Amino acid sequence: MRPAHIALAALVAALWGVNFVVIEVGLDHFPPLLFSALRFLAAALPAVFLVGRPTVAWKWIVGVGLALGVAKFGLLFTGMDLGAPAGLSSLILQIQAVFTALFAFVALGERPGKAKAAGMAVALAGIGVAAVDEGGSGPLVGFVLCIAAAACWGVSNVLTRRASPPDALNFMVWVSVVPILPLLALSLLLEGPDRDLAALRGLDWAGVGVVLYVAWVVTVFGFGAWGWLLRRYPASSVAPFSLLVPVFGMSSAALFLGEGVSPLRWCAAALLVGGVALTSLSRGGGPAATPTATGSAAVRV
Repeated sequence: MRPAHIALAALVAALWGVNFVVIEVGLDHFPPLLFSALRFLAAALPAVFLVGRPTVAWKWIVGVGLALGVAKFGLLFTGMDLGAPAGLSSLILQIQAVFTALFAFVALGERPGKAKAAGMAVALAGIGVAAVDEGGSGPLVGFVLCIAAAACWGVSNVLTRRASPPDALNFMVWVSVVPILPLLALSLLLEGPDRDLAALRGLDWAGVGVVLYVAWVVTVFGFGAWGWLLRRYPASSVAPFSLLVPVFGMSSAALFLGEGVSPLRWCAAALLVGGVALTSLSRGGGPAATPTATGSAAVRV
């Protein structure tokens, strides 16, 4: 890869990692489901009028929109709102590579090789260590919801692989249209209209900036740049940069939010990142080589 393109890949990973800190700040302004709905609203408008017609069948757009937008982000934002730390959340979501490989085996018949299976086992060991650490220092409910979010991300990765969108930016913009109304309906039902109205009435420039960051910087720019890199270079050259996301996530959470990183969490990070590397990058071309599977999440996060 050219130096400028290496810098671009690292920049995208950094933006996706810092995004977890931004989400944490956003949850001080909005209820989690409303925040997620606003994120997709801002990502879809006005971009949906600029990217042209969808380039894949609507069934894939709706499927990924529900699995990624409603389920994954609804669970992630709720889990973080219930106390899952930003740095740990950025780390736990990387288990999506294991879920992607498992679901691809079930749905697509993509049998993992020995290296990929070993990577999955190592990554799951990392989740176990992280669970022990979180069980002793924080709420397990948020931790479990983050794992469920990673599983939903795995589902969306497999659906994206089946869709094989020729234009990643076009696909993600249209996918962003799908979750808006379901998330708003869930927010009204579960979070209540009074809480939603209070958040909207109290909207300030910080709240606007948070929404624009997670929508335009992370989603539109991040996935547009990631997809552009994947069209120019082999996935095996681009994918390793996604492993920087939890590094930036945990570092920025420690820097800006004062989150401590215990020895157990460092151990969990080493196991998870190492296991995800084996799972994603081993020979056999698993689903993690697609833009969505390797990105995030960033990220789509």
